[in-house]
Amino acid sequence: AQASGTTIEVLDLYWNTPARRKFLKTEATEYAHCDDVFCRMALARADVGFTLTHNASVKKRLLANATATTSPDEARQFSKRARDILGEDFFPHALPLDISAGPLRLSGLAALPAYSRAGRDEQYFFVNGRFVRDKLLSHAARQAWADILHGARQPAYVLFLDLDPAGVDVNVHPAKTEVRFRDARGIHQFIFHALQRTLATPLAAGMGNENVTPVPIQIPTWSPARQRSFAVDEPATRPYLDFARAAFGELNANGVPSAPTGETSTNATNAHAQTSLGYALAQIGGVYVLAQNVHGLVIVDMHAAHERILYERLKTTIEAGPPSTQRLLVPMLLAASSTELATVEDHQDSLAQLGFEISAAGPRELSVRSVPALLAGGNVVELVRSLLKDLADHPASRVVETQRNELLGTMACHGAVRANRSLTITEMNALLRDMEITERADQCNHGRPTWIQFSMNELDRMFMRGR
Repeated sequence: AQASGTTIEVLDLYWNTPARRKFLKTEATEYAHCDDVFCRMALARADVGFTLTHNASVKKRLLANATATTSPDEARQFSKRARDILGEDFFPHALPLDISAGPLRLSGLAALPAYSRAGRDEQYFFVNGRFVRDKLLSHAARQAWADILHGARQPAYVLFLDLDPAGVDVNVHPAKTEVRFRDARGIHQFIFHALQRTLATPLAAGMGNENVTPVPIQIPTWSPARQRSFAVDEPATRPYLDFARAAFGELNANGVPSAPTGETSTNATNAHAQTSLGYALAQIGGVYVLAQNVHGLVIVDMHAAHERILYERLKTTIEAGPPSTQRLLVPMLLAASSTELATVEDHQDSLAQLGFEISAAGPRELSVRSVPALLAGGNVVELVRSLLKDLADHPASRVVETQRNELLGTMACHGAVRANRSLTITEMNALLRDMEITERADQCNHGRPTWIQFSMNELDRMFMRGR
């Protein structure tokens, strides 16, 4: 015991148990395990100072958080400690959260997909201050990121779950790294929805405020798409403005008007600078939209952004019931393989729930009579072929329940406005406004970022201004 703090020494741990030596890895590997344990303890208590010494050399010295003047619980929120452990690269992508529901509270930091990892090395979960590596908690977190994380990439987070100690059994694992909850399902749902809500915060609600507290998301109700007498096959022939009108009704439902085509006046710039993504200035290569906001320069990948917008609208539409469909004036005929014909026959109910009316028109031909109104301007042929391939790859009984979002992602990708398409200033601004009120607009369906921000200071450094 000391006047303040505790020193723990471990000496000659294996001198009398040679059987254990063969399980040891290299010195560097074993030190890495020790360092990991050190980081877990340091993250759990930002109000306590920690020092890691190895071979008489101080490897890490973490001072107690000077701002922690009340309690360890408050001290760990967005503290210098987390920055010391996770590094500077983590924080630009980290979203703070602090959400409570009855006796449950989830707080900490959750990283956007742009900071996804190949492994689970930056996943820290604490239950009542104790680090755990629990399957239920990991699954809930993984499910929250599933809609925005690509492939086998892993999310990064530091999360603290606080609950009544009577609701959790900490003695189910010798190392105390696993726990058992009295209400496992309730805990899983709380964590999943809290993280999903945080990651879904629209740009208009969260940009420019590092300490924003996530709020329940309300999806705007869009007017039904107007019925048209025909459908256009190729999205490259239709700019974003037409897509938005057909898909979402009136443009810019958040009350921010688009600038007239070609408008570049100071007044227009100032009006749009107050919005999250600012005011569109130009387009590069038919792929990227350049905009100016109060922070500096914004670059948007227009296809990736529109893909996310369509995807979120499709999910909302499907969840509300059968989607609005647009019947083609003249049925579209396309050549089909025997597999595609069989898939259409086997999945009629699933196709109808997704807004398609497709039937066989001959031994090697399909007839498409109606498509979802949201995708009426897309490449129908390419869309139908991709959809049928996805349906063929999954059991019919599982399509709607577990594979629905994957199918909707395919539909959104093929329905989004294509690259190499010139947009007017009005169309670019319409895209920016729709992004600002769309959930998860920071990344496309494949986990790639839809936009990046360059501050004026960053631009000045690039051009060595002020030196």
